[in-house]
Amino acid sequence: MKSFIRVEKQNLELTEALSNALDYRDTYTQHHSENVAKYAIEIAKKMKLPKNVCEDIYLGGLLHDIGKIGIPEDILKKPGKLTKRELEVIKTHPTIGYEMIKHVSSFNRNGVLDIVLYHHERYDGKGYPKGLKGDNIPLVARIVGIADTFDAMTSNRIYKSQVNVEYALNEIRSNKGKQFDPELVDIFLSLFEKVEPDQK
Repeated sequence: MKSFIRVEKQNLELTEALSNALDYRDTYTQHHSENVAKYAIEIAKKMKLPKNVCEDIYLGGLLHDIGKIGIPEDILKKPGKLTKRELEVIKTHPTIGYEMIKHVSSFNRNGVLDIVLYHHERYDGKGYPKGLKGDNIPLVARIVGIADTFDAMTSNRIYKSQVNVEYALNEIRSNKGKQFDPELVDIFLSLFEKVEPDQK
């Protein structure tokens, strides 16, 4: 058991190191992966998913954008609107990330690879890289997809300013059944419901 715990700790430390490597490369998205991981695990806990699945979703959140390490810096840090060609290059980051870490057997077993490869798929089938639709998108990737979009909207980026939380929540709500799994949208929005003073 001690050996298992030690290996799990090393896996988390390695994952955090890889995530930090991306943050150091692109300071404009610094802490994005950590924020996505935190939002994603809160969704998973709200769904009462098993503890090990919650932990795997957290790891996947940390690594979801790891493929951006392979995106040219002039595109990754471009302050203006991306051209069509540049957008297509950006869209390769899930596949690049998958190729980078696919040899890690535990990432295949625990769904981390699914998160990295499929977090930009859309519920309506208009996402990338595979154009998966609905429940064909792994649940773990659907969860991280919502967390990723929310944090991207509410964080400052080189190409855009952050928006307020209420605006971002309305955007998530308006894409219910389109970009996002309807059930997961309701669960995510419930995380932001105000608790009345007389409630415990």
